[in-house]
Amino acid sequence: MLDEKRILLIVSGGIAAYKSLELIRRLRDRGAEVSCVLTRGGAQFVTTLSLAALSGEPVYEDLFSLTDEAEMGHIRLSREADLVVVAPASADLIAKMAAGLADDLASTVLLASDKPVLIAPAMNAMMWNHAATRRNVATLAANGIVRVGPEPGDLACGEVGEGRMAEPAAILAAIERTLTGAGPLRKIRALVTSGPTHEPIDPVRYITNRSSGKQGYAIADALGALGADVTLVSGPTALADPPGATVVRVETAEEMLAACRAILPTDVAVCAAAVADWRAASQANQKVKRGKTAERSIDMAANPDILATLGSLDKGRPTLVVGFAAETERVVEHAKAKRVAKGCDWIVANDVSLEAGVFGSDENTVHVIDAGGIETWPKASKTEVAAKLAARIAAAIAEKGIAV
Repeated sequence: MLDEKRILLIVSGGIAAYKSLELIRRLRDRGAEVSCVLTRGGAQFVTTLSLAALSGEPVYEDLFSLTDEAEMGHIRLSREADLVVVAPASADLIAKMAAGLADDLASTVLLASDKPVLIAPAMNAMMWNHAATRRNVATLAANGIVRVGPEPGDLACGEVGEGRMAEPAAILAAIERTLTGAGPLRKIRALVTSGPTHEPIDPVRYITNRSSGKQGYAIADALGALGADVTLVSGPTALADPPGATVVRVETAEEMLAACRAILPTDVAVCAAAVADWRAASQANQKVKRGKTAERSIDMAANPDILATLGSLDKGRPTLVVGFAAETERVVEHAKAKRVAKGCDWIVANDVSLEAGVFGSDENTVHVIDAGGIETWPKASKTEVAAKLAARIAAAIAEKGIAV
C-alpha cells in the first residue's frame, strides 16, 4: 500500500497521456495522494479538469503563476512529494532532463527536486531508438532515475515498434517498488524460461522454431516489477534483458535444463520457452554436403522435457510450476492433457498456428488452465498478458502462505 505517500505526477505531451488518468485512480486506490503538473503538450491530450477531478488536488501548469509562485511553487512541489513520476515522459522532456534545462514548470520542478524520479517514456519507435534519445536515457539512468517501459506494440502513429508507454499496472508496481523497496513478490525467487532452442545438425545448420521469446521476457519483467528475484534462462533471441533480472543465455535444450537445475530451488517456475522436442542424434563436425542427391535423412533423439522434469521433482520442486502449451489445433483439449502429463500446476495455452500469428507478434490470446478449470483471457499485448499472469501468480503465492 501507499498510505500517506505523496506522488507528484508530471503529464507531458503524447497520446499516452490518457493512461495517466487511470494511473491516478490506481494510485489513490492504493492510498497515495497525487498532485499533477500538466505541460503545454500534455494539455493537448488531457484536460486540467480531468486531472483535478481524479486527483482531488489543484493542477499546476504555469511556471510564472502569480499565485503559485508567490510561494515558490516549483520548489514546494518538488519538496513535498515522496516520488516524482513522469508519465508519459516525452522525448522532449527526457532531453531537457538529461541536459538540465528548466524552461517550464515541469522541467524546473524536476531540476529542483531532491526526491526519487521515475519516468515512463512514450514516443514513436524511431524517436525512442534514435542515438540522441538513447544517450539521454543513459544519462538519466546514470543519475539514478528509474525507468519503466516503453513497451513494443502498435503505436498511435500507425507504426509498430517499441515506444508505447507502460500500462498503468506496471507503472504502479514500479512506483511501489521504488517507494517501499518491496512488492507482493518480494523475497520470492522466480525462474522463467523463454525463447527457442537451437539444436545443431552441423556447425552451420540447426533445428529451431518460430518463437521470439517476447512473452517469456515480458513475464520476467512483470514478475520483477512485483518484487520477485527473477532469473531468466533464455534461448537465442534479439531481445534486451529485462531490467533487474539475472539472465542466463543458452542454446540447446540440454543446456537450458542444466541451467534450470543450477538455479533451483525457486518458489516459482514459469516455463515459457519453446523448447525443441528433438535434436539430431549426432552432430556432424563439419558442414554436411548436399552431395549428388537432394534426399537426406537425419536420425533424431528426444530432448529432455524441462517442464516435466521441474513438475515431477520430489525434492526442490518449485511451489508453483507454470507451463506453456503452444498448440495449432484443439488448443484447450491438448493443454489440459499436457498439464496432467507434465505434473505442473498451471498451463497457459495459446494458438500458434500461422493463422493466429502469435509467434513474433506483440499480442497473444491465452487460456489459463489449472485444477479448478479454465480462464480464457481476451486478446491483449504480451506485456498485458504477462502483467495479468504475474498478478495471478502473486495471488496464488499469497494463498499458499509462502513467507515473504
